Amino acid sequence: MSAPTSTPLPLAPPTRLAVLRQRLAGFDRVFLAILLVFAGVALLDHNELVPMGAFVVDAIAGIAPFLLAAVAIAAYAKASGADNLIADVFQGNAVTMIALAALFGGLSPFCSCGVIPLVAALLAMGVPLAAVMAFWIASPLMDPTMFFVTASVMGLPFAIGKTIAAIGIGAVGGYLTLALGQRGWLNDPLRDGVGNGGCAGGRVRTRKPTYWAFWQEAERRRLFAGEFGRVTLFLARWMTLAFALEFLMSTYIPATMIEAALGSGNAFAIPTAVLVGIPAYLNGYAALGLVSGLVDGGMASGAAMAFLLAGGVTSIPAAIAVWALARPPVFALYIVIAVTGALLSGLLFQLALG
Repeated sequence: MSAPTSTPLPLAPPTRLAVLRQRLAGFDRVFLAILLVFAGVALLDHNELVPMGAFVVDAIAGIAPFLLAAVAIAAYAKASGADNLIADVFQGNAVTMIALAALFGGLSPFCSCGVIPLVAALLAMGVPLAAVMAFWIASPLMDPTMFFVTASVMGLPFAIGKTIAAIGIGAVGGYLTLALGQRGWLNDPLRDGVGNGGCAGGRVRTRKPTYWAFWQEAERRRLFAGEFGRVTLFLARWMTLAFALEFLMSTYIPATMIEAALGSGNAFAIPTAVLVGIPAYLNGYAALGLVSGLVDGGMASGAAMAFLLAGGVTSIPAAIAVWALARPPVFALYIVIAVTGALLSGLLFQLALG
């Protein structure tokens, strides 16, 4: 006599919360954040909805030339293959390599894969940790696109100061790492099981030629057009959110409160900005709108600089990614260099302004 076959139990229908989560997962998070901001204003203070929309449109129109220039640079680097020049940076004498890595990290654009897998590839290939650290710290802080957008929102002196700070923090961090490494304190920087960098690692594993006159090839022209459209959409979304946040900051946070906590008259304004920047920083472009609104309310320029530098390197998403990649001593060094560099850079920038 055969054993009775069991009838599978019917699956429970998904809950409303699960259905909602599934639907939200398909939405672009930045676009969703923009909708939530405008919906919140419409619900809580509808009289400010139209002024906020006008503010965002006017702000984007004002920086449009900078955005187009930034997008063109990013698309050109992609289409010509200039972004593959990173392979040439991590060669030669360690001291020179660190300087070049910091410079390249502070000035070069990157693909959507991000810097974390690229760092994994470099370390897996045996590139010295000191050079990788210099590149690792400088790269999230500045690139050509960020420079143009920062100059349009915060002013050219601020953009130049942030660029110098990014390269400087990266270089100092690299040389400090070199000194510690020579004492044998930073062996085996990667965690067990970390791969060799995925798609971003191809830039250093396989040296590809650069075609400066990319328009002579149909495939590269298509690549340029695709990258131009992708970066334009990326910046348009983030800058819309950035200026919406700026409007909220300038409208709803009293200037006296900002000046008391983060103004130049407060001796702890810059350290406070560093501490606040770590959890509050979401994205470089959104942060610009946030900081611009704070500066309009009385935030000191040095505090603004410290906020952007600290948040750019040690924001919670970036810190989690670094923690997943590097062993604890390397992670701790990364955080110390970033926080100390942001603090000192903010103080120096404030002193330079007088």
